Amino acid sequence: MLIENKIFEELSPGDSAEIRRLVTQDDLIVFANVSGNHNPMHLFDHDGDGDGQNEALAPGMFLASLISAVLGNILPGAGTLYRHQDLDFHGHAIAGDELCAKVTVKSIDPATHQVVMDTRVERISNGDVLVSGSARVEAPDHKLHYDSHDLPGLIVQRHRHFEKLLAQAEPLAALKTAVTCPDDVNSLGGALLAHRHTLIDPILVGDDEKIRAVAAELGYSLDGIEIINEPTPRNAARLCVQMVNDGKAQALMKGHLHTDDLLRPALDKQTGLRMGRRFTHIFVMDVPGLAHLLLVSDAAINITPDLKTKMDICQNAIDLALSLGIEEPKVGVLSAVETVNPDLPSSVDAALLSKMAERGQITGGLVDGPLAMDNAVDLAAARIKGITSPVAGRADILVVPNLDAGNMLAKQLTYISHAEAAGVVLGARVPIILNSRADDDMARLASCAVAALHHHRLSGGN
Repeated sequence: MLIENKIFEELSPGDSAEIRRLVTQDDLIVFANVSGNHNPMHLFDHDGDGDGQNEALAPGMFLASLISAVLGNILPGAGTLYRHQDLDFHGHAIAGDELCAKVTVKSIDPATHQVVMDTRVERISNGDVLVSGSARVEAPDHKLHYDSHDLPGLIVQRHRHFEKLLAQAEPLAALKTAVTCPDDVNSLGGALLAHRHTLIDPILVGDDEKIRAVAAELGYSLDGIEIINEPTPRNAARLCVQMVNDGKAQALMKGHLHTDDLLRPALDKQTGLRMGRRFTHIFVMDVPGLAHLLLVSDAAINITPDLKTKMDICQNAIDLALSLGIEEPKVGVLSAVETVNPDLPSSVDAALLSKMAERGQITGGLVDGPLAMDNAVDLAAARIKGITSPVAGRADILVVPNLDAGNMLAKQLTYISHAEAAGVVLGARVPIILNSRADDDMARLASCAVAALHHHRLSGGN
């Protein structure tokens, strides 16, 4: 937006200007961080007054800042300096309200170049005046032009998508989950945290003595939680798989052991959990600034997947996306380019997967490729490249060429873009929950929520 000010000589009594602003939850989070005012009355996920409702009331000074925005941007505009402001507060705004902040020139003092202005903030839906008062400002004496797009952008780091997953999953019956070797702080803490949120009903399989020692270190009670003593990790993994086959567990969860040790018995052709598809890993990611969940596959199991494996990667990811409430998942099959190049195998595979989906060999979602990363997730980039597709720029799922690419992409999103990542393995008879030692509490909870929602859908809501 190009901003041009009005200098003192251009101002007259009665001049007015206004801005309109939709108050969002992110606005309140940003204001709390910048101002240092962490009053829970102003945060959307807190009950500040104990009435059982989360308030999310906009702070009074946030409303006053809208008046300041009119003065600094429009009237008088760039170069304006505050000298005085008085305010009366008549009501409250909440996240979701659309507000109008208005200033009107009341008087002008040529000797000081100061201007007195009436100021007010109203709720647009009903015209209620929330703030009234007057400001005295020093008006600019020379013309200024400023492009507000030069201001650096701001993305709020939060977990809005994972919070929705938890809200969906917590009312469901807890998922009976065999947890393999939960004998360190991260793995046992994650399992017990998910238990407290009613996401899983854990069966702890591992070294009984170590598990109880870690629980004591964490200050957690293990009352009512079944513990099966099996100190050897490989034997513990086999026992967990057997529990699934016996109908005693509805999911597996990785504890303090290598992923290979957990998956090896699950992949056994006679006694494992195979059901016809390849096991594929999926990162469900909550990326700050992205308006939807993003699924990345495969970033942990299949190193150089062939076309048939990529078909299973696509189908497993689509099935999971459906379980998470994405009605028509859009799959972007990634390559370095968005055109088919016979010398670039990933582009050929992507085109074949797209055609296979058109022919009904991959179902439940839309598949398109090859797409480069930019035009898979950014609509403007797709339009610049002239790509017309319901997937380009809107992908919910990114299928990567190989494990290297997937692992790098997921970790870049996590450590550079500050995304949260929930890891699960599909293709087995039950979901397998994989957490990293570096995962925080929200990522661990989200992994369990993802598994619970997928199981709920596959079991027909039982």
